[in-house]
Amino acid sequence: MPEVTPVFDPSIVARIERDQLALPCWDVDPDLFFAESPEDIESAKAVCVDCPLRHACLAAALDRCEPWGVWGGELVATGTVVPRKRPRGRPRKNVAA
Repeated sequence: MPEVTPVFDPSIVARIERDQLALPCWDVDPDLFFAESPEDIESAKAVCVDCPLRHACLAAALDRCEPWGVWGGELVATGTVVPRKRPRGRPRKNVAA
């Protein structure tokens, strides 16, 4: 069985327990953070805005090379931060007027 990498460093887990932090992502459907629509992705990013562990969450996701999802308020694709999700389908060849 492959080794499971923890989501957070043990010191961060200790901080969550010590400070009794309630993280905003705990109150929403986890599927929101792996949504397909750009609107849902933006909603997921908004959930993270006031999170006290936002930077640690993003750093941990990048360390793990997460393949996809919103982590720490940023969209991660293939292990890197991307500014936004493109809609499905091919881009237009000609710009619409």
